[in-house]
Amino acid sequence: MVSVGIEAMNLYGGSAYVDVMELAKHRQMDLERFDNLLMKQKAVALPYEDPVSFAINAAKPIVDILSEADKDRIELLITCSESGIDFGKSMSTYVHHYLDLNRNCRLFELKQACYSGTAGFQMAINFILSQVSPGAKALVIASDLSRFLVTEGGDALTMDWAFFEPSGGAGAVALLVSEKPEIFQVDVGANGYYSYEVMDTCRPIPDSEAGNADLSLMSYLDCCEQSFLEYQRRVPETDYQTTFQYLCFHTPFGGMVKGTHRNMMRKYTDLKRDAINQDFEQRAQPGLDYCQRVGNIMGATVLLSLASTIEQGEFDLPKRIACFSYGSGCCSEFYSGVAMASGQQKLRAMQLEKHLHKRYQLSMDEYDILLEGSNVVKFGTRNVTLDTGLLAEVWQSIVGNATEKGSERIFLSEIKDYHRQYEWAG
Repeated sequence: MVSVGIEAMNLYGGSAYVDVMELAKHRQMDLERFDNLLMKQKAVALPYEDPVSFAINAAKPIVDILSEADKDRIELLITCSESGIDFGKSMSTYVHHYLDLNRNCRLFELKQACYSGTAGFQMAINFILSQVSPGAKALVIASDLSRFLVTEGGDALTMDWAFFEPSGGAGAVALLVSEKPEIFQVDVGANGYYSYEVMDTCRPIPDSEAGNADLSLMSYLDCCEQSFLEYQRRVPETDYQTTFQYLCFHTPFGGMVKGTHRNMMRKYTDLKRDAINQDFEQRAQPGLDYCQRVGNIMGATVLLSLASTIEQGEFDLPKRIACFSYGSGCCSEFYSGVAMASGQQKLRAMQLEKHLHKRYQLSMDEYDILLEGSNVVKFGTRNVTLDTGLLAEVWQSIVGNATEKGSERIFLSEIKDYHRQYEWAG
């Protein structure tokens, strides 16, 4: 059997962000309650950014470092998102065009709430393992942005915005999947998946959210345990504490991950509170760093956690990383793979942390202006020309960053008869 996994990886954590503690004070939230979120920053989508521009910005640095021969071996392109822009036309068509990929490429889009990124990753893994086209590569991009509208009527599904607004982010993660798993080698066949119907969160119309935070938490906890047990059934002798040197989770917010880890440790180890907290810091915290700085980006979040773990962890020896992916509705999966020092060095060369540092920090006044300005593009918008001058300092920051080699940025410039047009900044 061939090896398979992630050959290259990159993230795009937006062009701008807000400090979530400032946001909490601005919204006059209960700061003690807010501390339980374990969030630091959240990326904010600008009016001229959308899931397509995010996806292209995440994938372009990966594609640019490939030789023409390797680029032409990308035979599968999957976009994964719940922030759809059209009921029929896939955003992958735009991504394929602006990345100038080979036309002999299968492309489509997947949606399954926050599980979609893992769904695309696993589909790409199985395409490579099938060997129907030896040497082929797959490009998987999970891209999402949060919406802050809510459906009206009824008490069963009402979003808790005190948690959702500070944690809902915007961004994308791109993976190049191939027979050269230099960054993350997948443990083939080591998968536990678990699914059932539950109405925890949903998007009943294109530009709104509805959900029950308590039900979602219960479903998340249940799925983490049950998908792990299925993994354990398929991989005998698996031990939650000792088999995995690091743990990555889908991260709606950091506090949810900490609570889930504590729940699993209490059930499957004999450790006491202090030892459990120490284990969390050692095995799970490295995967939270980027999530705490970008926010929940739905299908991309567990992949964001994986990137954070590989960058922030210690890999003096090859180490096994477990990933738990959860998507409301629901579908979940527990899977694993191995990373090593050489892969960490390759990922660090993408300068993910530098990108996060260079984003523009929005003031609360600027943030409120952008929330209103973002309403110019909604699902089904037929014609609009985007105004990059809404906040001149933000745009100048984007243009300035885009002049650096390897930091080109694309943005949505116009929608004309539903057709989206994109341009490169700078």
